[in-house]
Amino acid sequence: MMTTYEEALTWIHSRFKFGMKLGLERMEWMLKQLGNPHHTIRAVHVAGTNGKGSTVSYLRNILQQANYEVGTFTSPYIETFNERISVNGVPISNDEMVALVNDILPVVNAVEETEYGAPTEFEVITLMSFLYFGQKKQLDYVIYEVGLGGRFDSTNVIQPILTVITNIGFDHMNILGDTVEQIASEKAGIVKEEIPLITAVEQDGAKAVIEQIALEHQAPLYRLGEELHIDAYETLVDGEQFTLQTPFQDAPKLELSMLGYHQVKNASLATTAALYLRKQGAQIEDEHIYRGLRQTKWQGRFEQVRTDPLTIIDGAHNPEGVESLLSTLRLHYEDRNIHFIFSCLKDKESKEMIASLESMATSITFTSFDFERAATGKALYDVSNHEKKAYIEDWAKAIGTVTDGLNDEKDMLVITGSLYFISQIRSAFI
Repeated sequence: MMTTYEEALTWIHSRFKFGMKLGLERMEWMLKQLGNPHHTIRAVHVAGTNGKGSTVSYLRNILQQANYEVGTFTSPYIETFNERISVNGVPISNDEMVALVNDILPVVNAVEETEYGAPTEFEVITLMSFLYFGQKKQLDYVIYEVGLGGRFDSTNVIQPILTVITNIGFDHMNILGDTVEQIASEKAGIVKEEIPLITAVEQDGAKAVIEQIALEHQAPLYRLGEELHIDAYETLVDGEQFTLQTPFQDAPKLELSMLGYHQVKNASLATTAALYLRKQGAQIEDEHIYRGLRQTKWQGRFEQVRTDPLTIIDGAHNPEGVESLLSTLRLHYEDRNIHFIFSCLKDKESKEMIASLESMATSITFTSFDFERAATGKALYDVSNHEKKAYIEDWAKAIGTVTDGLNDEKDMLVITGSLYFISQIRSAFI
C-alpha cells in the first residue's frame, strides 16, 4: 500500500520499463476486475497527430461556460503529473492520486500473473482515470485524449458519444506506419458504430481512409473543408477571428486568444463538437461558445512567458508542429529577428524540424534536458547547416546566454521542441 504521493508517483513511473503490447485485452481484463467503471462515462474521444490538447481545452472551456462539470484526460503534462486527470481544468489532488494507485494496485499485481503480463505506465494512468471518472467523480462530460495512435491505445475501450480526429502527420512512425494512409488507419481506430466523427484531416490519402472507415461504421462524418467551412479569417493583435459554417448553424466572428491558423482549425472542431452536443440536448448557448473560445489558453503552446525580451515557448515536437509554429510567427511576427532554442527527443525527425526552423532563424541554439530519450545539443548542432548556430547542453545556461545577446528591439526568443523539454523549462519563467 502506498502512503505518500512521492511513493505513488515513483511506482507509476516504474511501469515505463515494461514494453508496449498491442491490443486492448489487458486493459479490458483490468477494467472488468474493477466493475467496468468506463461504461458509465459520457466521453468525447480525441485523436490526431497535433492539436489534441488545444481542441480538448477549447471544448472543455465551452462546456464549462455552459455550467457543465467536465473531466479531461490528457498527456503529457506541463506543470504537474496530476494534470493528466483534471476536473474543470484543475488537476486531481495528491491524496486522490495516492488513493487511486492503492485502488488499482491489486488489479495490476493480479494481471501481471496472467498471460496478459505487466501493464505500461500509460495503461496504469488510463486505468486510474477510468476509475476516477467512472466511480469516484461522476461528471457531465469527460474528454479523453488519445495517448498514441488510436486503434490500440488504452483509452480506446470507451464507448464515446462523439469522436474527433484533429489531423494526420508523421509522428511515431515506428509504431503507426510510414505513410499517411497507415497512420490515418490507426487514428481512425477510435471510430465506433454510428458515433459521429469530426475531423480536420487534410491529406487526400488520409481522408479517403477515414471516410471509408466512417462509412463501414455508419458514423456520421463532419470534415473541415467539406461539411465544415472556415470563412472571413483575419489575424487580430492579440488573437484570431473567423466565421465557422456547419450543418447545424453558422458561427460568425468567433475570436481566439491563442495565436495561429492551426488554432482556428482546432477551435472549429471544438465548436462543431459543442454544436453537435447542443443538437443532442446539451444546454449550450452561443455566448458559451464565444466566451469559451476566447478564454482558452493552453500552457506551452505558443505561450508568451516574457515581454522583455519577447519570449515565446511552444511544444512543436514534430515537423507538423514546427510548420504550425512558423506559420504563426509569419502571421504575427514577420518583422522580428527570431532566435531559436531547440531540443527534442532522439527518436524524432530532428533533421526536418531543424531545417524548417533554420528558414526563419536569425540564430539557432541547441540544448538538452533531463530525460533519458533526449537528444544532446551537440547531436542536434551537427545536423544543422545554419551559419549562426551554437550548442549549450545546459538549457538554463542556453536561455541565459541567448537572452544576454538580444540587444535589438526587434529581437525575440522562441524556445521550442519536445513537450517534455517545454515542461522542464517553463518553470524558469512562470
